[in-house]
Amino acid sequence: MLNSEPDVALGPFSSPSARATPWASAWAVLAEAEVFWLSTVRPDGRPHVTPLLAAWSLGGMCFTTGSQERKARNLARNPRCVLTTGTNALTGLDVVIEGAAHTVDGRSEREQAAADFERKYGAHLTSPDGAWYRLGEVVIGGGVSLYRIEPTVGFAFGKLPTSSETRYTWPNQ
Repeated sequence: MLNSEPDVALGPFSSPSARATPWASAWAVLAEAEVFWLSTVRPDGRPHVTPLLAAWSLGGMCFTTGSQERKARNLARNPRCVLTTGTNALTGLDVVIEGAAHTVDGRSEREQAAADFERKYGAHLTSPDGAWYRLGEVVIGGGVSLYRIEPTVGFAFGKLPTSSETRYTWPNQ
């Protein structure tokens, strides 16, 4: 998790009986989700959204991309972005993290992130039959850009049977 716990507040669009979702519950969704959606801003101001793998590491959400991919070019101009994940159903919990994404260049940090990705995605990254086999080695060696989103604000949207909107804000962020 982050070094500091966020402030938690129940949003105005919640059911009357709703309670704020604890940060630990939202963090668990981030830790277990396999697919995320990253939203960045194109040079002309239009949004760009793409699915990707992400893992909580180094006190934020980390993801990889090639240096010439659209999301990397967008982030070079404007590091502000949004990462979302959830259940894609009317039940469960959706989580949104807003912040700025910056590249991670230090070898020890890249090693930690690679280990966290491998722990999360297992055989997909570590088995010769895995779709992203040896991605950890590529991350460590700098063959892809590794980004870390430091959260500034987050949201958890609880769905049926009781809808809730919880806002997370991190002090000193």
